[in-house]
Amino acid sequence: MTTIATPAVLLADRVLPRSLATDVGLVIGGAALTALLAQVTVPLPLVPITGQTMAVLLVGATLGATRGAASMSLYALLGMIGLPVFSDASGGMSVVLGTTGGYIVGFVAAAALVGRLAERRWERTFLKGLVTFLAGTAVTFAVGLPWLAVVAGLDLQATIAHGLAPFVLPGILKAAVVAGLLPAAWKGAERLAARREG
Repeated sequence: MTTIATPAVLLADRVLPRSLATDVGLVIGGAALTALLAQVTVPLPLVPITGQTMAVLLVGATLGATRGAASMSLYALLGMIGLPVFSDASGGMSVVLGTTGGYIVGFVAAAALVGRLAERRWERTFLKGLVTFLAGTAVTFAVGLPWLAVVAGLDLQATIAHGLAPFVLPGILKAAVVAGLLPAAWKGAERLAARREG
């Protein structure tokens, strides 16, 4: 059976049998979830608060590093070719080359990091999960903030004011929500697997 290589059992694998077709479907599904949550927005002058980052954390944690990064790469590619998958149903290269482009690129690295930690079972308890998801969020900002500064011509103070400060509390809340969801989802997956195997 050929699959997209993943070194550990992840939540998606506990629920669904592994196959290349399943892996491809999960990668596409992760991109679709991100596109859907991107439409949940709170408008701000340069960078809106969106549900995308929550999707990135969920996708990385359930699919692992390789499939998570592939899913976010697919999401970015679909947006770049013009499909309305970014916030406010936008798409096109102008979005990726604009003020929010760095965050979109950062999603790939964030999903990879979260996925790698999930492969080490960090998403299965609240505290380790919170650390995992805060780290993933930080990676998104590590790419997004310099990009924003260059594209918008902002100094450090303005970059933090527009690209970081409004997102700190929402980012912590989203990380905490996902850190609470994943252990509960694992319990449900284990019960389902036990029924199926018993």
